[in-house]
Amino acid sequence: MASFISLLSTILLLSPLCFTTSLVSASNKVSVSLYYETLCPYCSSFIVNNLANIFQNGLISIIDLHLVPYGNAIVTSDGSIICQHGAGECLLNAIEACAIKVWPDVQQHFPFIQCVEKSVEAREENGWQSCFQATGLSSEPVINCYNSGYGQQLELQYGKETNSLQPPHQFVPWVLVNGKTLLEDYENLEHYVCKAYKGALPKVCKGQRLTISQETRANNGDKVCLPSKNLT
Repeated sequence: MASFISLLSTILLLSPLCFTTSLVSASNKVSVSLYYETLCPYCSSFIVNNLANIFQNGLISIIDLHLVPYGNAIVTSDGSIICQHGAGECLLNAIEACAIKVWPDVQQHFPFIQCVEKSVEAREENGWQSCFQATGLSSEPVINCYNSGYGQQLELQYGKETNSLQPPHQFVPWVLVNGKTLLEDYENLEHYVCKAYKGALPKVCKGQRLTISQETRANNGDKVCLPSKNLT
């Protein structure tokens, strides 16, 4: 009996320590924010290839990923949103915003968003509708979110967030790692994440080239969607 009480006391003493350790681990995650628009081909490619890769190789375990589907859109004086690539982009921006709201867990909403962007790359106009079944997620809450106008409200919030960035975003995809922009070098996201992480490096980071050449930055300069000057 005495040994049981001793064991129980030890467990109770260690429990707060374990809890604290898990909290510290979570706080050490690298913050990654992606500001994008759904029909920009470079945004689609980045999501389908680069971002998908961090889920496949496990790097997502040290990342706090924040997706903001708004991009280079503008808000008119009456509160309407005009998107760079037209009404179809406004639709998909709102659909993805609703998906993020309905499924806050990035492990749930990212596969759906990746599927939508794959359909964009394939130029399947309504291909996004098949992504609910493809990911095993219910379409009802997302469609209700969009049809109720809540998706529009989410987009207005994302617009305020995007337009308040300092320094202001210059193009999309606009990627931040711990609040610092990667500019045109966004495709090297994994290198920056590994370099920024303060904990024990995961296996995927070991052997990574953690210095990025100026030549690499220059080569990526044309893979962006610049804001249009004639949206108003």
